Amino acid sequence: MQDIENYQKRKQFLVCVDSDGCAMDTMDIKHKKCFGPCLIEVWNLQQWEEEILDRWYEINLYSELRGINRFKGLAIALKEINEKYIVIEALESFLNWVEETKELSNESLMEQISKNKTVCLEKALQWSDSLNKKIKDLLPQEKIPFKNVKEVLKRVHQYADIAIVSSANYEAVREEWSENGLLDHIDLLLSQNIGSKSHCIHELLGKGYDTNQVIMIGDAPGDEKAAEENQVLFYPILVKQEAESWNEFSEHVFGKFLQQDFREDSIYYKNKFYNNFIQKERG
Repeated sequence: MQDIENYQKRKQFLVCVDSDGCAMDTMDIKHKKCFGPCLIEVWNLQQWEEEILDRWYEINLYSELRGINRFKGLAIALKEINEKYIVIEALESFLNWVEETKELSNESLMEQISKNKTVCLEKALQWSDSLNKKIKDLLPQEKIPFKNVKEVLKRVHQYADIAIVSSANYEAVREEWSENGLLDHIDLLLSQNIGSKSHCIHELLGKGYDTNQVIMIGDAPGDEKAAEENQVLFYPILVKQEAESWNEFSEHVFGKFLQQDFREDSIYYKNKFYNNFIQKERG
């Protein structure tokens, strides 16, 4: 697996793929078994557990913020908790870091703590480390790809380079894709330690790809936004229709993409995505 600095374009076309909730059926279980419970534990929020968890799931699973970076999601949650339930000590130090840092990762947070050690920054790191451990401890059958993903990636890789573009933890993504035999069809893994999804796509375009020959596959509005900001194509994986979405991409969309005849069709898929997003999440 190459890193972004040494990565070299091999094929004319590039397919970028998000991980959690898009290729991997891991979005719900990670938030419900790892992210949310760790939030309650680290900040001792058991008194308001049900309400806070419901709101966490709404932000991270059932809204247009689905797929948001973990620290940005935490910032939103902590601000609301501070206003509604209990004072979050030194909250501003964490909010400022989220707003100003170039890299939303554990490593960047540790560096900030070394410069300005506060209770909230330390708890944010504890939360992130704890949920990483819980994710690692999930059973293999709880970290599997959606149906059709492996077969589609294998086919696509014959004609296009493939890069994972995820806001998740690098080690977790690498482990999950490796355990399920998906890394054989991947050229590059870009995650939260590189930067935002938009930044990752920008870096990939710098390797010589034409915007008309790059497509981002994702399950969240943030994925579409990252594609739009880089003027590349976007194809949505519809929530609760993941296997059908991957099959549709393989059977009807990928060929048009290779023929550079998909840009007009992509408007249809974007509209379908937004028209169904909230309804499907709630369904």
